[in-house]
Amino acid sequence: MRINLTGVFVDDQQKALRFYTETLGFRVKHNIPLGEHAWITVVSAEAPEGTELLLEPDGHPAVAPFREALVADGIPSASFAVDDAGAEHERLLAKGVRFVQPPTDLGSVITAVFDDSCGNLIQIMEEKGQP
Repeated sequence: MRINLTGVFVDDQQKALRFYTETLGFRVKHNIPLGEHAWITVVSAEAPEGTELLLEPDGHPAVAPFREALVADGIPSASFAVDDAGAEHERLLAKGVRFVQPPTDLGSVITAVFDDSCGNLIQIMEEKGQP
């Protein structure tokens, strides 16, 4: 068994598609029109056959209160692995990304959290080498 697909709810699929591709650097895997919305998935440029991230429309009535509660409590909707959290933080800052938590050393990992501009907090995480 393996993880094939996971998703984040987004308030605007086209805005999310631009952010996740142009700003974060993911690649489009699927963009299939489905009436008002689309089946849009992106993948890591480093692992194009890896896990897909679905940019899911947030129209279900349960989504807004759930997401608002997560954001209010500072809880990320997703976590992405990076090789160097400090360098990724600087790269994204230069692209105008708003961070709610700068790179923070938590012992075995360094994390930072940013606003994806589509209603979510997203964490980046660097695993530190073991001594």
